[in-house]
Amino acid sequence: MAKRIDNPADCEIRAVIRFLQATNIQPADIHRQVCEVYGEGPMSDSMVRRWCRQFENGRDNVHDDKRSGRPSVVTPDLVQQIEVKIRENRRFTITDLAEFFPNVSRKTVHQIVTENLHFRKLCARLVPKNLTPEHKTKRMGSALSFLERYKEGDEFLTHIVTGDET
Repeated sequence: MAKRIDNPADCEIRAVIRFLQATNIQPADIHRQVCEVYGEGPMSDSMVRRWCRQFENGRDNVHDDKRSGRPSVVTPDLVQQIEVKIRENRRFTITDLAEFFPNVSRKTVHQIVTENLHFRKLCARLVPKNLTPEHKTKRMGSALSFLERYKEGDEFLTHIVTGDET
């Protein structure tokens, strides 16, 4: 019995079909052999027959043909426009933001805000997950001044109280 291979790539199975078809094995036998090694799920008997026919007719590429698909609505320009609107008014809802962009669905606006701009909801408003360069610079400056005061022996650091924003 053959060793079982899990999660094969489609082009891998097609390459096997092409090889077996070139050795004059019938499509039904090819399907049986594919099922022995890859299991029942990866390719049906009719699909094996279809690929055998295509290879017989001269096809030599085992990869999928290019498809146009649906054009993406999310463009860098749209992401930038949404970010500008967010920076104008930090207290927004996705619905409010979607009203500014009537050609874009509410779901797409939510996707841009969370996945492209990496904002998350905090206290009923969305805030960036990562610090902006301005915040990083300010934080670095504060840390350096704290270190200088510490090196001078100032007891200033004993009076610092830290906390989480949330």
